[in-house]
Amino acid sequence: MENATIQTVMDTTMLVWFSCFFRFFVFCTRTKYLNRSTHNKKYINNMGFYTYFVAVLVTVKGPVDQHTGMVMNVHDLKQYMQSAIMDPLDHKNLDQDVPYFKTVVSTTENLAIFIWDQLQKVMEKPNLLHEVQILETEKNHVVYRGGTTYPRKKFDSSNLHHNHHNVSSDSD
Repeated sequence: MENATIQTVMDTTMLVWFSCFFRFFVFCTRTKYLNRSTHNKKYINNMGFYTYFVAVLVTVKGPVDQHTGMVMNVHDLKQYMQSAIMDPLDHKNLDQDVPYFKTVVSTTENLAIFIWDQLQKVMEKPNLLHEVQILETEKNHVVYRGGTTYPRKKFDSSNLHHNHHNVSSDSD
């Protein structure tokens, strides 16, 4: 065991804030009135759009490099987050400006999956990505660590503009 090298494994986490908005409807048989009254009205404007101020924590996990002393250079992590989070999402209407959300309901959970997938595409070492955490409110947050995602019902966000209740799916 004289030649054995012990590598320290650490987490490095970076925070980014962005703003976006989306149509906010409960996908069930509720009326428009109930949809609006169910959610915090101060954030919902007259068009039914919800303004969303999002805090995202991205954590990478891995061995501390002996030469750099880091798991990942924070400048690189910042660039990855810019490409995967800020560029596609900041000041955007998720349902209209982000193609992913034309077929996936724009929830915090699905936003975490989207961010994870985007980070995986841009990172030089995607295996270091450990966690995406979205702070929805001071009391609620979502954590996604990759892994299994279940098949989703497809839905057409254009239905939101005409009929708030119908979610078209391949199978019901």
